[in-house]
Amino acid sequence: VQLQASGGGLVQPGGSLRLSCAASGSSLDFYAIGWFRQAPGREREGVSCMGSSDGDGEIYYPNSVKGRFTISRDDSKNTMYLQMNNLKPEDTAVYYCAAGLSSGCQIGGIFYAMDYWGKGTQVTVSS
Repeated sequence: VQLQASGGGLVQPGGSLRLSCAASGSSLDFYAIGWFRQAPGREREGVSCMGSSDGDGEIYYPNSVKGRFTISRDDSKNTMYLQMNNLKPEDTAVYYCAAGLSSGCQIGGIFYAMDYWGKGTQVTVSS
């Protein structure tokens, strides 16, 4: 499956952005999906994931984004989304979408390894 992320940009603190990730080559509903980010000088971290549509479809957010970020998928459009609200400067990073062959996406807050990755999209939160 090929993934293409879009929707990044510059936003002021407190603002919102919605990232999209279009999939091609395979139906996304068989995959667990996730969004990750990497800020300069920091390791990549997971910010949200969702189990496959034919599994339990579990959704997970780490505390750093819980209540502000929402992951979703539209299997009819073969696209996943990340709605980000109340953005903070510390959310600045390159954001990546990913898909995995496991039905679940995390255990104990540890994200499963993903099998397919899109190119990143830059999100900058600054006044």
